[in-house]
Amino acid sequence: MGNRKPRKVFLDFVGCRLNQAEIEQMARQFAAGGDVITRDVEEADLFVVNTCLVTATAAKKSRHMIRQLGRANPGAKIVVTGCYAELSPDILARQPHVGLVLGNTAKDTLVKVVSGAENRLCCELEREILPPGTLGRTRAFVKVQDGCDHHCTFCVTTLARGPGQSRPMAEIIEEINLLVAGGYQEVVLTGVHLGSYGMDWAGQFRLDVLLRAILTNTDIPRLRLSSLEPWDLSPSFFDLWQDLRLCPHLHLPLQSGSDRILKRMGRRTTCADFAALVRSARERISDLALTTDVMVGFPGETETDFIESLRYVESIDFARLHVFPYSRREGTAAARMAGQVSEEIKAFRKSEMLALSKQMSAAFQCAHIGKTLEVLWESGHDAGLDGFRLSGLTGNYLRVVTTAPEMLSNTITPVEISEVQNGCLIGHPVIA
Repeated sequence: MGNRKPRKVFLDFVGCRLNQAEIEQMARQFAAGGDVITRDVEEADLFVVNTCLVTATAAKKSRHMIRQLGRANPGAKIVVTGCYAELSPDILARQPHVGLVLGNTAKDTLVKVVSGAENRLCCELEREILPPGTLGRTRAFVKVQDGCDHHCTFCVTTLARGPGQSRPMAEIIEEINLLVAGGYQEVVLTGVHLGSYGMDWAGQFRLDVLLRAILTNTDIPRLRLSSLEPWDLSPSFFDLWQDLRLCPHLHLPLQSGSDRILKRMGRRTTCADFAALVRSARERISDLALTTDVMVGFPGETETDFIESLRYVESIDFARLHVFPYSRREGTAAARMAGQVSEEIKAFRKSEMLALSKQMSAAFQCAHIGKTLEVLWESGHDAGLDGFRLSGLTGNYLRVVTTAPEMLSNTITPVEISEVQNGCLIGHPVIA
């Protein structure tokens, strides 16, 4: 590091879990070069923001985060990267306090560019893992794949991320073993098109092979998967969940419950195929939480299409929906389609779909009252005489809140669920 004084670096992201995994990797690289990772905005010397452009809302959030950081600490340098930085660097470069904009193509070398030759370790897999909670999260996110070879007509990610590229299996296993040694209880595998893992290697490997290798060669207590496209999976894929370390939670993006709209979107599934896949998953995975993405107001979506989508989503009985209105993205096929839906109609359809999501989510939560669930505690605070107020996640991705006599952050303990309050399960620790 020479004589350079260690910097205090604040890192954050907007958007997908892949962006989160990349931020965690950058944090380890900065730390390997002698810098200090901080969650205190006012003491930071350097900000790094990993941006998103998948929707207009994500782009707005990215700009807002940059402005907030700049106002809170105008003396710190802001480095911006991510999909927004890849496709609209000029817009971000004009934001106040932004000192450097690096797109996705330069992201892997960001720490080296910012640190210069003094950071000799920044491009290596660091042997020292940052303790759980360093970035405010106790779960670790591991990037196993980037890019996508499929072209959904609404998606700008392919333009921002490029073709699919899988990460070497041995490197992934090494990183997970380092995380286990560092005390992590859960790893989440992420990618732009996670289910396509290995397909860029002429079929030598697939995601199921990677999962078996991780389960065989690591002792990670919990392994969770981020979003999986439904057309990448076969019924036998779900047999992997015989190993209870795989979390019983699947996020399968549907986007629409109308076959006509799915075809316009360029999705490689039908409502019948999706429903059959869900049946296969539920037959093999006990107490499965199934979540999904639903888009409303896609170009050409009529009221009939929307009602059909609403009823189909209800029939699948998801545990939770991520609902968002279609956002016109330059360079995509959907941006050129006729039948663009008004913002007023999109807002109404979003509210209708969110109301259904709230109903299904509440039913799924209530079904767990009286059960004892294993919870990974993520955070907590001193609640005075009552002990500590804790918040954590079950394997099937339910938020649980409890009060305990001690801080249990980054531990997995059994909890008996007694009720549902404000969208969270309320539980009581089981005393052995």
